[in-house]
Amino acid sequence: MLTIGIGSPTTSVRTNTSCNALLRELQQIWNDIGESEADKDHMLLELERECLEVYRRKVEEAANCKARLHQSVAAKEAELATLMAALGELNIHSPIQTEKKRSASLKEKLASVTPIVEDLKMKKEERTKQFADIKAQIEKISGEISGYSLVNNAMISSLTLDEQDFSLRKLTEYQTHLRTLQKEKSDRLHKVLESVNEVHSLCGVLGLDFGQTVGDVHPSLHGTSMEQSTNISNSTLEGLEQAIVKLKIERKARILKLKDIVASLFELWNLMDSPKEEKNNFSTITSILRSSDTEITELGVLSTETIEQASAEVERLTKLKASRMKELVMKKRSELEEICRMIHIEPDSSTAAEKSSALIDSGLVDPSELLENIEEQIVKAKEEAVGRKEIMDRIDRWLSACEEENWLEDYNQDENRYNAGRGAHINLKRAERARVTVSKIPAIVDNLIHKTLAWEDENKMLFLYDGVRLVSILEEYKLTRQQKEEEKKKHRDQKKLHDLLLTEKEAIYGSKPSPRKSNSFRKPNGYRANGNGSMTPTPRRNSVGSGTPELLTPRSYSGRQNGYFKEMRRLSTAPLNFVAISKEDTMSYASIYGSESGSPPRLN
Repeated sequence: MLTIGIGSPTTSVRTNTSCNALLRELQQIWNDIGESEADKDHMLLELERECLEVYRRKVEEAANCKARLHQSVAAKEAELATLMAALGELNIHSPIQTEKKRSASLKEKLASVTPIVEDLKMKKEERTKQFADIKAQIEKISGEISGYSLVNNAMISSLTLDEQDFSLRKLTEYQTHLRTLQKEKSDRLHKVLESVNEVHSLCGVLGLDFGQTVGDVHPSLHGTSMEQSTNISNSTLEGLEQAIVKLKIERKARILKLKDIVASLFELWNLMDSPKEEKNNFSTITSILRSSDTEITELGVLSTETIEQASAEVERLTKLKASRMKELVMKKRSELEEICRMIHIEPDSSTAAEKSSALIDSGLVDPSELLENIEEQIVKAKEEAVGRKEIMDRIDRWLSACEEENWLEDYNQDENRYNAGRGAHINLKRAERARVTVSKIPAIVDNLIHKTLAWEDENKMLFLYDGVRLVSILEEYKLTRQQKEEEKKKHRDQKKLHDLLLTEKEAIYGSKPSPRKSNSFRKPNGYRANGNGSMTPTPRRNSVGSGTPELLTPRSYSGRQNGYFKEMRRLSTAPLNFVAISKEDTMSYASIYGSESGSPPRLN
């Protein structure tokens, strides 16, 4: 008999009961029909064969379904593993491992893996967009640095498809690389802008077209389009550096050229005595002589127009100089003579005014060469003035002392010098100061002779004063002064003898007559009004017929010996301030001049 048991026990019992009932019903029908046992067995075998066929077909369908589920689960697991590997999210606690431990069915495994795979797919899409964006920026900046653009959608997409690693580690690497490129771009852009600004400054100073200069390096450096970014490639940086070097070389050349022109301008201005207004027109370019190359930043100061303008002025002044050369030669000769007069040396007679004028008129000498010769003589005279300064200062001190001595002689000859008149005390103090100064004259002269001889030994030449050796003048002065002192002593002795004779005569004939009073209308000897009612002695020279010989100072000596320098230096005759005279100086006067003029009376 055929029995069937499939599924759970409850289901199997239910199925067996139904099959047995149908089988009993079928056997009853066969009995009613009168089928034989053989036919009954044959039909039961057919029925059993058909049931087996149905079961076999269902088993095959179930096996195919299981195989498909196995394949789906394996595919999902493989896809999940691939996504996790690409995203770098490998984890031993993954859903696959958990489900394997629980021995879940295939449908359960497939149901648990599918949402995880979908989430990872979405995550990968987002990560892919991030990678694509970063790579696009990297390629764009790399293209800007390298000098050409690689931004192409097809290339970006191919790069995205070829990428197998979408992990955070790889993303961080790209981000770090991007930041490095962005910093390099920023540095390059800063360097480009600095170079462009330097080119702009140099072009402004040189008066060149800035747009054309940077445009020759790269159009983007002076482009007006906002879409065109500034090129920061190596070729652009090198081009800017080369442009800056060329501009600096040109600036250096123009500065040297302009300095030569300005030097010529100054020389011509000094020669021509150009007015200040004319010089002010070129004040901008004349300032470059005092400035370094980097300090010259004024726009257009080194432009070709400025240089041409300055060159034209030099050419104009040169032509004017040629027409006024004779006047310039005379002017420079006068300057030389003035310098020589101040330091009491004789100028070179080869360039004398009369001779120079004759040479220029005859055309035998080029005026420029003559002018240059005189300028060299001026330089030498100035150098000689520096070397003679110490001795010249001592000569001035000696001459001042001689002037004081002459004043004191006039003062001592005044019979009314001790009158209690207005301003008399001023002259008295000046006389006291003059006596101190005069007492120092011998030491001054000796020291001056010593200094002069030392100067002659050092310079291997004679120290001439208006063409005469200074030592000879000083020696003659000392001799004359000695003779004068002897004459003074002789005069004092004669006066004492005269006074002695008067005393003897008084003893014989009676008392001597009183001295004649001075006439109020008589002009004092060698005096002049000083503005306050008193009389101030004026400097005088001893006449040839005086009782004492004349003291020969360099002024009087040069006036006699040198006919060229007849005009002597004028000394100030203003009264000196004797208020601050020290007491020691005042006390020494009586010992120096007491025997000469007697002590002055006290003023009550």
